[in-house]
Order: sequence, then C-alpha cells, then structure tokens
Amino acid sequence: LHIQKKLQNTTPHSSIYLPAHGPTLSQSTMIVPDGAPEKAVFGDETGSEEDLFEDFRSSGHRFGHSGGGGEQLAINELISDGSVVYAEALWDHVTMDDQEVGFKAGDVIEVVDATNKEWWWGRILDSEGWFPASFVRLRVNQDEPMEEYLAQLEEAREEDSHGVGLLLGPGLPCKEQMRTNVINEIMSTERDYIKHLKDICEGYIKQCRKRTDMFTEDQLHTIFGNIEEIYRFQKKFLKGLEKKFNKDEPHISEIGSCFLEHQTDFQIYSEYCNNHPNACLQLSKLMKVNKYVFFFEACRLLQKMIDISLDGFLLTPVQKICKYPLQLAELLKYTNPQHRDYKDVEAALNAMKNVARLINERKRRLENIDKIAQWQSSIEDWEGEDVLSRSSDLIFSGELTKISQPQAKSQQRMFFLFDHQMVYCKKDLLRRDMLYYKGRMDMDLMEVVDVEDGKDKDFNVSVKNAIKLRSPSGDEVHLLCTKKPEQKQRWLRAFADERGQVQHDRETGFSITEVQKKQAMLNACKSHPAGKPKAVNRPYYDFLLRQKHPTLPTALPQQQVFMLAEPKRKTSNFWHNIGRLTPFKK
Repeated sequence: LHIQKKLQNTTPHSSIYLPAHGPTLSQSTMIVPDGAPEKAVFGDETGSEEDLFEDFRSSGHRFGHSGGGGEQLAINELISDGSVVYAEALWDHVTMDDQEVGFKAGDVIEVVDATNKEWWWGRILDSEGWFPASFVRLRVNQDEPMEEYLAQLEEAREEDSHGVGLLLGPGLPCKEQMRTNVINEIMSTERDYIKHLKDICEGYIKQCRKRTDMFTEDQLHTIFGNIEEIYRFQKKFLKGLEKKFNKDEPHISEIGSCFLEHQTDFQIYSEYCNNHPNACLQLSKLMKVNKYVFFFEACRLLQKMIDISLDGFLLTPVQKICKYPLQLAELLKYTNPQHRDYKDVEAALNAMKNVARLINERKRRLENIDKIAQWQSSIEDWEGEDVLSRSSDLIFSGELTKISQPQAKSQQRMFFLFDHQMVYCKKDLLRRDMLYYKGRMDMDLMEVVDVEDGKDKDFNVSVKNAIKLRSPSGDEVHLLCTKKPEQKQRWLRAFADERGQVQHDRETGFSITEVQKKQAMLNACKSHPAGKPKAVNRPYYDFLLRQKHPTLPTALPQQQVFMLAEPKRKTSNFWHNIGRLTPFKK
C-alpha cells in the first residue's frame, strides 16, 4: 500500500513510458492558436529565431511538467528505500546482447534501477540486464505474489462462519482491495489516454491543417491515420465506463459489459496499427528538415503537452490496445466467481484477446501483400489479373503431379494456394529457382474431392494419393497427385483452411484497399528493373516453401531445400561423351 500510494501521487501521464528526448528549439515555426488570425511568419519578420523561441519559453504556453519523470523519481525513491518494485511486460523483448535481459509479454520483472528514462535495469528469474522501459508497465498491486494471502483468507473463511477474514487496507478483504486497485488503474489510465488523444488531435492535427504550405492531406492521413476516429470512439467508451464506475466502492463496479458492448468498435485500431509503420517513415523524413522539427515542438509547447516527441504520442494507441487484455486478466484474477461482474469480465477478456489477435493477423496479412507482389513480379510469362486483385494470403504451396485431359498427360508443377485461387507454375530446366506461369484455378468455384487409389473414371487412369478439383457444372476438372499419403492429407487440410480463411474474412470484413494493392505492385516493379533477367527472390522463395510446412527441414542449405521437391532424374552420359571427344573442358 505504501508503494501504491507513492505511485498514485505521481503525474497522471506517467502510466505510459516513452522516450522523452524532444528536440531543442533554436528557431521556431509560428503556431496559430484557435481564434487567432491564421498567419504564420518566420525569421526576420518577427525578429530573430532565438527571440521567437524565448517568447514561447516565457509565455503562458510553457508547461512545466515531469512527464514520466514523476513516476521515475518515485520508483527510484522506493528502490533506494529497500522496496521491491515490479513491472509487467507489455511485449516480448528479444535480444542477442548479453547486457540486456529478454522476456515475454506478461512476464514480471523486478526493477532494480530506473534512473534512465528509456532503459531500466531489471531482474527476471536468474537473469539481470537492461530492458526498454516502454516495453513494460508497473504492476497495479506491488505486494504480489498474493497466493499465500488468498490461501490464508480462504482458510480463515472456512474456520470462521461469521466470515471474518484477513483484511488489507481500511476494512476491505485483500482480494476486494486488489480489485479496487485494478479498477482505479483502468479508470485512471483511460482518462489519461483521452487526454493524450485530445492533445494529438487538437495540438498537432488542427495546427497542421492550418499550414497547407507544409502539409498535404495525404501526408496528414499517413502520419495520423484514423486517430481522430479513435478519439471519438474512446470518448464514448469512457463515458460508458464512468456510468458503471462506483466511486465510493470501486470493487463493486461492473465494467465488463462496457468492453463487450464495444468489442467490434475496437477493430478500428486495426487500421491505425497497420498504418503506424508508414506514419513513422513519413515522420522521420519530415524530421530531417529543421522547420518541421521546430513546428512540431512548438505545437507541443502551445498545447502544454508532456515532454514526449510526436512519434511517442503516436505510439500510445498501439500500446493501449495491447494493454487491455493485461488489465482485464488482472481484473479477472481479483474478481470472485460470485461477483456479478465475473462472467462479463471473463467474456470481455476473451473478446479483447480476439481483438488483439485479429489486429495482429491483419497486420501480418498486410505485410504479406508486398511479398506476394514481389513473388508475382518474379514469375515469367504472367497472364491475367494480379494475384492481389482477389487474394492476400498464401495458404500452402508445394509440388504436385498434374494430370491433364484428354491424353492423361502427367506434368510436374509448383502449386501456390492463395485465398480464392490457386496458381501453378513450371520450373525452368536449368535454373530451378525460376518459374513460368502456367495457369490458375478459381477456388470459389471448385469442389475438392478425396480420390480413392485405383482407376479414375473421369481420366481413365490409375492414380495414387490423388485429389480432384471439380467445378459444380463439371466443365472444369483437375486431377492432382502427391508422392506420399501424408502429403495428400496436408493438401486436403490446406484446401479446408483456404475455405475457412475466406469465410473468416467475410465475417470480419477484412479486405485490402485498391491503394494498398497498387502500392505493393509498384514497389515490386521497382525491385525488378526492366531488361534484367527475373528469377524468384531466394529469401522469399524460401518463405513460400516454408509457409505452413511444419515438416520441411530448417537446417538444410537453400539448394537442398529446392531439391526436396524435385523428381529424381537419371544421370545423362551426354556431357561425359562430349568431354571425351573434345580437347578441352569448360
């Protein structure tokens, strides 16, 4: 409780740890406050740049704050007093540096030193090292672990029929006090988050829109994404939480229903998270020009915002959507099963996990479209529409024997199963990493048939490990064979996965915009200049072969991986005979 009170007395913005090294203004871009004439002047028109910045520093727009420093000082004070301070990981921290400590999301780290804003020294199990402060949040209940206390409480309740149990705090059983702490933290961080969003929308976006000479609408959309939409939603969400929040007795608050009511609304974060890398790239380009550095810093000062740079503010929505499952998991932990809010909190936790999972999946899919576009651009003799016109995910790939009518001709082909369609290619005889386009199948129109070993009546041939793709009308029939029964079963699962993926996309409304498709193809074309011979990019070819292939050896060299899918060929004596007849060898 002593630790909890110390932390609660710090700045309200300190729940978010971000790098706080904003630029130092030696000159400034004029910011127009709301209601003031929209005239921006530079340099000599208002005196020297130093004078302009001094005006900002001495004016009422200067905001003295500690940012995350208030909490940082409190943490170090607690550590120096001998208290143990714990933080909980928000994301995985993977490192190869022996001076850093690695952990997974949800792990608990003991904070040993927090004197640096960005990097803290911590201990987890038997390991110690540096870790990024922005990857963790302080635990709400610093007196964890509580298992022993809860066990004592249950024993006391069993022994005392009057229900006199272990108390923690002013007359509350420890579990109820813990629930109070979690509820208070959820409400506090939600209010702080609204303040951050307001600062971004009113402090940055409004000012940027006034400067049409510096920003285009497309640039602003790239930098800020749909954060204004998120701001509007979060205000509505907080209003619902406030209605459910019991100020006098927070532990009896029933807030789980709020998350359930808005679980589909949280999906708007998907667009923001997918756009965030583009925002960082665009912002980094602008920050190379001094006038943008000074402009953004002046925006921050005018809005009286905490000492975090714009890229730090833009990270907060990404952090927030990852934090909800952690908060709800902790709330569920300290909610009795008999509590009226228990079932709603449990359902809310699952719902927010699904939201986070959906966002991660969409992000993966968007990252893959560049790879798919790159793959297509490397295929020789491509015909018809782009793969991205209908598909956005590679489900499975591998080599199959294709039997064609009417002569039941057998051909070895590489097949790539995407959502909605399957493309097949022929390998180059000499360059086995070069592929030639041969055709595609519309999976929306195909029925997958598991063919028994023996003679097939449609093709009048004996087959083994065969799968048939047939259109409902019977106009289009494809017979495909694998080398082994287990490969056949894997392909059957892949076809089922493809139909499941299409159904899931339809239910969740997932789609790739035309702008994203065109940009991906444009990037792919740039990587393959005209006039140069094309071949499948080896790292991505490896990606295609390994995609959802759990049995493919990972330790083999790349060339051996290619050979796994190639049919065995008899050695030819042609070059040997030629060599004997020639006076030289190449």
